[in-house]
Amino acid sequence: MTDPSPAPHVEAGAPDRGPDHGQATTQESRRRTLGRLADETFDVLVIGGGVTGCGVALDAASRGLTVALVEKRDFAAGTSSRSSKLIHGGLRYLERMDIGLVREALRERRLLLETIAPHLVHATPFLFPLRRPAWDRLVMGSGLFMYDALAGAHSAVPRHRHLTRASCLRDVPSLRADALCGGIRYYDAQVDDARFAVMLACTASAYGAVCAPAIDVADFLHDGDRVCGIRVRDLESGDDFDVRARAIVNATGVWTTEVERLAGVRDPLVVRPSKGVHLVVPKACIDSAYALILPTEKSVLFVLPWGEEWIVGTTDTDWRFGLDHPSATRGDIQYLLDHVNAILKHPLTFNDINGVYVGLRPLVGSAAGDTTKMSREHAVRRSAPGLVSVAGGKYTTYRPMAQDAVDMVTRELPFAVDASRTADIPLLGATGLAGAGYRLGIHPRARGLGPDQLQHLLRRYGARATSVLDLANDEPRLAEPLEGAEEYLSAEVRYAALHEGALHIDDVLTRRTHIAFEVPDRGERAAGRVARLMAPVLGWDQNAVDREIVHYRQRLDAESAAQSMLDDARSDSARSPVRDLRLSAL
Repeated sequence: MTDPSPAPHVEAGAPDRGPDHGQATTQESRRRTLGRLADETFDVLVIGGGVTGCGVALDAASRGLTVALVEKRDFAAGTSSRSSKLIHGGLRYLERMDIGLVREALRERRLLLETIAPHLVHATPFLFPLRRPAWDRLVMGSGLFMYDALAGAHSAVPRHRHLTRASCLRDVPSLRADALCGGIRYYDAQVDDARFAVMLACTASAYGAVCAPAIDVADFLHDGDRVCGIRVRDLESGDDFDVRARAIVNATGVWTTEVERLAGVRDPLVVRPSKGVHLVVPKACIDSAYALILPTEKSVLFVLPWGEEWIVGTTDTDWRFGLDHPSATRGDIQYLLDHVNAILKHPLTFNDINGVYVGLRPLVGSAAGDTTKMSREHAVRRSAPGLVSVAGGKYTTYRPMAQDAVDMVTRELPFAVDASRTADIPLLGATGLAGAGYRLGIHPRARGLGPDQLQHLLRRYGARATSVLDLANDEPRLAEPLEGAEEYLSAEVRYAALHEGALHIDDVLTRRTHIAFEVPDRGERAAGRVARLMAPVLGWDQNAVDREIVHYRQRLDAESAAQSMLDDARSDSARSPVRDLRLSAL
């Protein structure tokens, strides 16, 4: 399967070659996109640009359906950029005997590693430290034996292996000697979650889907008792218009209940947000050859390698406040520090933390009980004639969730529809990956780049990495490191605005890159350079550039204030006043 030819009209955007097409291409592309949304009647209209919504758009478009996708903020702006960045079967779900969920997730892990996104999903070794030599080896060893068995005879990762205490301490020098009596090494996988969702949108666009961020759903349109479209507002211009479709998919995650109510559904699906907090600390803080998985009194704690950092997470608690910007409290942060420090030779402190990010899990079920005990299964239902909702699930199983949703949508359409093809469709950048390193290495603008920088581009863009460097052919400074976040090249910012639908600096600093939590100043110094790189593409004047920078710094201040609060209510009050710039139109 080769990369499909990019559709020239799409908002999520496939590259147009040449340095002179920037501003015209981006602005004219969005105008064409909005014109199509207003003028056409689509087979399927997807609400929500997270991993599930983008997966639905790709599944439907690759079956030959006409598809539109609208997203209020940015692709992956919610949970899909704030996950633990794991592609895994869910080892702990075996405790609840969710065999079907684990088997499905392990199948998807293999597809993602081998076919769909080998440039974005990478196998990672984990260490499970053992505290009770006989009992833990028996219980965890049995669990991992089943885990490997469910992965099948042709698993994409190595099987688990028992390790001695001395071997564990040699490979993970940061572990306290009294924190374990041995360990078990096994493999799962990691993903750049936000980047993956953006590539889903771009791949759906290449199959003909019309994908547009910054489009808010104000109301639903009805033909009798049937949902037939939505009334929307373009949050960049303030214009209102209607979008019509034969069937609509509500893929809004934690907003599912809210959207169903807006559609007039009498008994809306109950989706309960569960807050997951993650800390990011420098690589030097923990010396380990493996990711770590640690049992807690309620769940598990992960310590995950992430470039030059470690991600420590996560929590699992109710969240009852604003859904756009969930925030961490000082107690959340202390909880994570206490649990990871229980096994570290040199404890982490608040001063070690580079960044904090928070996601909300969309758990389907009742409003009572402990969120850690709620199922991670997904739900797909016909909420009303013409309206299908999909919610719950795990990041790893986005594809079967999308397939199930489109399968249900086909019952709303007056014609036959092909079966799902997405198990065999690679995302943009996956095809040609075997030779991508060679092609990138001989690119004229690669001469000044080191091996780490080239590897960085390959892991983010795959076979399309040369397209990023192409931008520096006529503007050599774009091949230079980004001031304030030197791991990234300036060309990556320009590319995000030109070809990946980024409309504000927050889109770049938080999702197209992860500068917002990867560098100690959380992107404050890089913000100015990012704004100036985006300005010629998006037609910003100096006032617009200044507005973007000021807003981003206000966001950082609000997050810092929220993280000093002792409870969710005060944390939300400190964070919620600084909304996305695009939401100021509401």
